[in-house]
Amino acid sequence: MNEHLLLILGACLLDALLGDPVYRLHPIRLIGHWSLFCERVLFARGLNGRLGGVIHWGLVVGAGLGGWFGVHLGLGAIHPWLALGWDLFIAYSLLCTRELLEQGWRILRDLDDLPAVRRRLSLLVGRDTEPLQRDGVVRATLESLSENLTDGVLTPLWAFCLFGLPGLILVKAISTLDSMVGYQNERYARFGWAGARSDDLIHWLPARLSVPLLALAAALLREHPRLAFRAAWRYHALLPSPNSGWSEAACAGALRVRLIGPVWRQGQLINERYMGDPDWPADLGGEDLRRGLRLILVASLLALWIGLAPLVFSL
Repeated sequence: MNEHLLLILGACLLDALLGDPVYRLHPIRLIGHWSLFCERVLFARGLNGRLGGVIHWGLVVGAGLGGWFGVHLGLGAIHPWLALGWDLFIAYSLLCTRELLEQGWRILRDLDDLPAVRRRLSLLVGRDTEPLQRDGVVRATLESLSENLTDGVLTPLWAFCLFGLPGLILVKAISTLDSMVGYQNERYARFGWAGARSDDLIHWLPARLSVPLLALAAALLREHPRLAFRAAWRYHALLPSPNSGWSEAACAGALRVRLIGPVWRQGQLINERYMGDPDWPADLGGEDLRRGLRLILVASLLALWIGLAPLVFSL
């Protein structure tokens, strides 16, 4: 238990101090390359339906867990501290809370340079960013931050706390798999079914728990905790995903702003609806983004406290 607690604290501290490490053999990169290789092999053998997708899921997730555990055993046979150092490095590589917040801070810093922030935002969102003005950039950034609070912070962190490093690796492997094959198009509608559904499953509970978490963060920041609950219930279904709408709507309510609005994709306007009450502002600026970043930061710290509390109290 002490080792598990120290591993979590060490990985979170490294993430907070250093941010997401960039190196050629990053676990997410390796999982992505392996996923592409397995996909090509399976498609070449005609396994491009649901059965092939299930096999693909097993190969990718199994490789993630097996690769970590194999090295862990090998280093542990030399010295236990080497195995612990390996575990710490992998855990640190898979946590990305600082990177999420830094993306938002960079956009806030350069908000007056629209061409630059549009290019930066295009790395975070799937919509066209060229039509976005200042208010649209802020809304899209807040949407990305609040959605990734669930996918990138809550689910990995709580899986790590509950199930140890294997839980964290499992979650990150599934999320990577979903980002690569979880699309509703001709190629992946059936092949990516296992990846997409498993991703929905692992984020289901954290997405809904993000609502009281964001409400608590809003209360601490003297924002709008009651509106976080109301907006989450009223507006979460505006997004097609079964999970991402909860944290986005709760964020909109907590800040008392409207999100989404006009969205273009490949030159076509695909949405004009706003997430939030009609009397909430949608013409957002730097102060709104700053409030949103504080909200996500406090929610992330609360999530860490919640994840660690059972471990600390059990000592």
